[in-house]
Amino acid sequence: MHIAHLVTRLLRAGSEENTLATCQWQVEAGHRVTLIHGDSHDPYWQGNMPEGVERIAVPEMVHAVRPMQDIRAVARLRALYRDIAPDVIHTHQSKAGILGRIAARAVPDAVVAHGIHIVPFEGVSPAKRALYIAAEKLVARRTDVFIGVSESVGRAYVQAGITRRGRVHCVRSGMDLTRFETPQLPGDWRELLGVPQGNARPMVALMMAAFEPRKRHVAFLQAFARVAKTMPDLKLLLAGRGPEEARVRAAVRDLGLDDKVVFCGHRPDPEALFALSDLSILTSEREGVPRVAVQSFAAGCPMLVQDLPGLDEVVQHRDNGWISDPTDMDATVRQMCRLLKDPMQLARLRRGARAADLSDWALDALGARTTALYGLPVRRPVPAQAQLVAA
Repeated sequence: MHIAHLVTRLLRAGSEENTLATCQWQVEAGHRVTLIHGDSHDPYWQGNMPEGVERIAVPEMVHAVRPMQDIRAVARLRALYRDIAPDVIHTHQSKAGILGRIAARAVPDAVVAHGIHIVPFEGVSPAKRALYIAAEKLVARRTDVFIGVSESVGRAYVQAGITRRGRVHCVRSGMDLTRFETPQLPGDWRELLGVPQGNARPMVALMMAAFEPRKRHVAFLQAFARVAKTMPDLKLLLAGRGPEEARVRAAVRDLGLDDKVVFCGHRPDPEALFALSDLSILTSEREGVPRVAVQSFAAGCPMLVQDLPGLDEVVQHRDNGWISDPTDMDATVRQMCRLLKDPMQLARLRRGARAADLSDWALDALGARTTALYGLPVRRPVPAQAQLVAA
């Protein structure tokens, strides 16, 4: 089977990592796999693409809405589909999902799947919500199966009238969790945190998230700046890359937090960062089920998150983490401080994180369940003309 995956951007973020993990499993299972991505891509993937995955860039496909360029991207994708003749087209992310499914009419026999990693019409303006839902309803006609990373993202599509319940299936993000089970401190933790030899390790709060607007780094830093003096021994570790990094660095400088915040980029040892940290934090305005939550618990690091649909499928309030009000960033930061000042509470949450059942997020489950869904019976509406002929 030839499977073509389509993403808008090839960054080092959750949806891309999840997609590439699926690609790798499918190649190892004997399938031919092509990854198609738009103009924006992280150089990291140049030398770290899973072996056996064919990669094709479509420069016409960009993240922003640009009608004329989007039309050119659809034309390019149609030509590409005809050339590579995939048996399955599996789109991911909102922009690639719309354009890729419009273009899929060029290969009418292909099974079309759409991966829902986040809900694009939540946490946006009413106008954007209406636009997203209208576009999703349009391309739902050319979608055989929807695959959501959580039960909640699938429910959102059903409740919005985009599709019906029987066409939406939940397949959890898959990852190799064995590396997180016995994490060790980074060998360079003193240099990383600026701690002289002989001094004790300070408290560490970790925010592992791509620098994108929806992750709300700047809003968190603004709230943190108002209480930073009450936490003299705390270091805030920001791990990741992304288009907002320059803006976040400027905010740290402008808020006078240079001595409190450490940027560590993408590291090959994320499990070591969890081992170094007392608490992991996530303040996104939109998510599916973030991979970082699963990884954090696998490493035994409790989480402080702002409430979002789907997060309660992995974060259990007061058991392995703390769920706070998404509309009140100051309250979230105050809760962070309270937790870090309460070692008994942190120890209890850490035990809960260690005890979390993460078997649904196994890498094999992701690949096998996703690939099996391509074989579901196709239930597309029969065109009226075809019905007349059949009669």
